[in-house]
Amino acid sequence: MTKILLAAAGYIVIVFPLALGWHMGLFKEKYESFGYFSGEPNIPVGLAAIIIQGVVLALIYPLFHTGSAGLVRAFQFAGLMGLFFWTSHVLALVAKQNVPNAGGFIAMETGYLAVQFGLFALVLGLLYRGIE
Repeated sequence: MTKILLAAAGYIVIVFPLALGWHMGLFKEKYESFGYFSGEPNIPVGLAAIIIQGVVLALIYPLFHTGSAGLVRAFQFAGLMGLFFWTSHVLALVAKQNVPNAGGFIAMETGYLAVQFGLFALVLGLLYRGIE
């Protein structure tokens, strides 16, 4: 149970500041040009979503078995979950609304999710090293 709580906390500690820094800091103007924000972002709801994601991913990870261990298993899991998030977050947004420069948006969010899930994989790999 401790590893699950640490994995969830690791996800939250990585993703919340990364999301704020990426979307509302470093690349805010770019995301505004994509029409990503309509009105003021609701940061408490965003944090709640990240907490739920972290808990769910941390609960699923121990059930994920590929025959690999350590960082390899962690990156396999993070890659699969990142791909799922990418389709449900990035492609779904482009499919649902007219995003100016959709290719640019897809590239930016692909980079963001690669960083997010790459860092999460490192956390998982360190927490579960030596456990298959």
